[in-house]
Formats: sequence, structure tokens, C-alpha cells
Amino acid sequence: MSSVDEILPAGDKMKKTLCWISEMLKSHPEKNRGQIISDAEIRFDLSPKECDFIDRKLRDDISECD
Repeated sequence: MSSVDEILPAGDKMKKTLCWISEMLKSHPEKNRGQIISDAEIRFDLSPKECDFIDRKLRDDISECD
């Protein structure tokens, strides 16, 4: 089984991660941001540095996903 890194270039991986998180925030308001970030970290095999970026990015609006 291949990892997400092997399938998607780094920029696409982060865009898909941010869009997935945005969708999860909308569809599961009962979950807190930390739970969703933790799920994304596992789902997209993110590094700690990528998770820090996502945490900072979530403070801004990420609702403009295609």
C-alpha cells in the first residue's frame, strides 16, 4: 500500500488536507479542532511541522476549497 506522499505532490497534499479539515468542521460541529487535526495527521500522514502549519492556518478562513 502506498502512502499519500507517494500519490500527491506536497502542495496538493496540504490543499486536500485543509479542504478535508474544512469539510469535517462543517459536517461534524461536535468535534473540536484538535480532534480533527489529529484525524488529519493520521489520514494524510502529516509531519509535526505540517500539523503546526495547519493549526495556524485554521485560525484563518479555509472555506474557499474547490
